[in-house]
Amino acid sequence: MKMKTINLSLVALAILSSSVYADDDFDFPLVQDHEFEKKPTKIQGVEIVDGWELSGDVRVGWLQYDYGNPPSADGSATYPNRNRGHIDSKGIYTTPKISISSPKDNRIRFKATLAGATDFGINDEDYESRNFVFDPSDKKSFMILQEGYLSYEDKEHKLLVGREELVTPMIDTDDWYMFANSFELGYYQNTSLKDTTLMGGYFSKMAGVWDSGTNGTEFNSMSKASFIDSEDKAHIGSTGVAFASLVYNDLTHHDLQIWEYYGEDMYNTLFVQYDYTNSLGGFNYDAGLQFMNFKEVGYLATDEAKTNIDYSLYSARFDGDFSNGINFATGIAKYTDGEGQGATLGAFGGYPYFANGMIFHFFEAGSLQNAASYKAQVGYDFSKLGVKDLWAGYRYTFYDLDSTYSQNLDGKAQDSMALNGFRVSYGSAKGTYFTGTYEQVDLDNEPTTFSLRLIGGYKF
Repeated sequence: MKMKTINLSLVALAILSSSVYADDDFDFPLVQDHEFEKKPTKIQGVEIVDGWELSGDVRVGWLQYDYGNPPSADGSATYPNRNRGHIDSKGIYTTPKISISSPKDNRIRFKATLAGATDFGINDEDYESRNFVFDPSDKKSFMILQEGYLSYEDKEHKLLVGREELVTPMIDTDDWYMFANSFELGYYQNTSLKDTTLMGGYFSKMAGVWDSGTNGTEFNSMSKASFIDSEDKAHIGSTGVAFASLVYNDLTHHDLQIWEYYGEDMYNTLFVQYDYTNSLGGFNYDAGLQFMNFKEVGYLATDEAKTNIDYSLYSARFDGDFSNGINFATGIAKYTDGEGQGATLGAFGGYPYFANGMIFHFFEAGSLQNAASYKAQVGYDFSKLGVKDLWAGYRYTFYDLDSTYSQNLDGKAQDSMALNGFRVSYGSAKGTYFTGTYEQVDLDNEPTTFSLRLIGGYKF
């Protein structure tokens, strides 16, 4: 059992983060998928002096992934071809985070966030290859300046430059796990048109272990953080992603989003989503349609590139909740038969998919080319019984795979993949929170996989 030394700077940050009480300046979602994301009003942190605020979060999590594939004596997979060579992983981690920001009533604002992750040296390194908290190559505690930006904002305009946890559909903070993604970027946002938000900018770098294709414990270029082939990354060098968007929301029934992301010498992503929301008596519902297209550009479009990306994803959903506390979510998705799912799905933290499981699973099957997925979920809001901010639910997701494209590493066909997931979540905009998630994956010609995540903390 390989143990690690304790990073004293992370210990100090954890103590500092937990020693000051203040209201939350962050908007941490409590569950993984956006259909249950809580969006509370921003709450001001504790005032230090003249409107300057201190806020933060201390998060602790037990993570366990069982692929029926324990590590061998040298740390490699005991069965290299089983479950795509993924190694059983488990561990407990702490991720402290503290932030200071200038007065909210200023048009020119500053914010800085220091964050890190540590296991206090207690985890076994052999079981940390897929916990997605440390860099898998060195498995060491770390601390970074996660945010640091200047912005100008008035009633109709916002301009920001620096490091920020930004949420967009396909490049996202994705703060459902242990450590949020953050980006070095610049953007401009305009809300002068009625019910309409226009936005454009450029992502230069990102940090975030869960969603980065390189060392996510530090900031790397968007091309290096992508999931494309490593040889293609070497040819491309350091490039970023430009984006533009139009979001229309009439605050009654209609919500339309159009996002365009151009990854220089990588691939272009078009995201379009429309939602119609309404109420019938005590029943609220959301009917949505979604379209995504991924297409290689620049160097990836040449014959020399190893990564091929050219496919679309069509999805629909119908979600609802009743006044008695019962809620549900359904989704269906269809992938075209073009290549590139492994290089794009979940890249840069974007998980807006209508028909997915509760835990990272896109790369379990050999391929999602020409596949279809179906989701059915039911949950209950316990506030109806007087227990505020408590939710529990069950989700079933079925993938109808095309065995022409999807095989295991032994070449055996994979026709289907079924996921059963359970989740309990508790918490609101400040104070104590917890999310417990269990998911079992049954994939043709592979041993059953299960995942367990118990993540909780305190926000101030």
